[in-house]
Amino acid sequence: MIVTVHNKQQVDAVQRELTARGLWIASVEDAPGGESLLVIAPFSAVVDPDELRRIPGVSAVAVPKSAWPLVRAMGPSLNVGGVVLSSQRPLVFAGPCSVESQDHIDSVAARLAGMGVAFLRGGAFKPRTSPYSFQGHGARALDWLRQAADRHGLRVVTEVMSEADAEAVAEHADVMQIGSRNMQNFALLRAVGKTGRPVLLKRGMAARIDEWLLAGEYLLSAGCQGVAFCERGVRGFDDSTRNLLDLGAVALLSHGERLPVVVDPSHATGRRDLIAPLVRAAVGAGAAAVMVEVHDAPGQALSDGAQALSTAELASLMQELRLGREPLPSVDPEATAHA
Repeated sequence: MIVTVHNKQQVDAVQRELTARGLWIASVEDAPGGESLLVIAPFSAVVDPDELRRIPGVSAVAVPKSAWPLVRAMGPSLNVGGVVLSSQRPLVFAGPCSVESQDHIDSVAARLAGMGVAFLRGGAFKPRTSPYSFQGHGARALDWLRQAADRHGLRVVTEVMSEADAEAVAEHADVMQIGSRNMQNFALLRAVGKTGRPVLLKRGMAARIDEWLLAGEYLLSAGCQGVAFCERGVRGFDDSTRNLLDLGAVALLSHGERLPVVVDPSHATGRRDLIAPLVRAAVGAGAAAVMVEVHDAPGQALSDGAQALSTAELASLMQELRLGREPLPSVDPEATAHA
């Protein structure tokens, strides 16, 4: 960023104003016509350029062109049917890894709603490393998930794996999830973006941050209402945990890019004993929400039971950190925000 000052006599005063806002001056250079250019150092505080333009003595503020202008214009919060994702009050996405049965997802949803969870998560279509692992119940699980959420006043987040399923998932979900393996499936990104639904975009297991943000740009350019970026761990060299949770990326996107970030410690570690400390760290890093796998009997889960908390464990953690929101009122299925 470069701040242009009318004349040299005003440089010191403008510098003081910039410093007071957390901006550091890398250099001061002369410009034609007696003006001075204050070059802002990288990694200074994030300040609205319009605020700087109002400083007495400032004639112009030049901001570098962004490679992801639609993402950058989104802002730090995302409104999903009246539920606001913001680091000012972190929310909780919770539910089983996969939707196992109609009765089970309804039972879990009832418990979560009473705890103040805002979003019910669960996979209808499950991408599994092995073709022999449980793949989910498909389209009928979408119905079970939607009915359970509506009955207990929750919002739905669930994964879409195929362009062919985009419309069906959009009809049932308040937030459509793009999984790690599909972060750069550009045809899927366009198809999901065209539905207009908000998207939870999981970071690819080996994706750079710029690639992640550009995937969000694909979604927004196709018509997506908004994107929440989900950090779920990247692939590392140490197998002590399932993945390597990048909390630096959480802070960068939340504080540096001013974007809504969701952290998924369940997939990051694959271990239920590490979820609670990483939820605490995620909130400290600026997460707008955490996504936690929950099961009433983790040892009997059809998928990923080792990384699921019990509902009692989640309730204790939410109470400790004051996470969540007041339970939502009952939702009329004929008048829900997803309709």
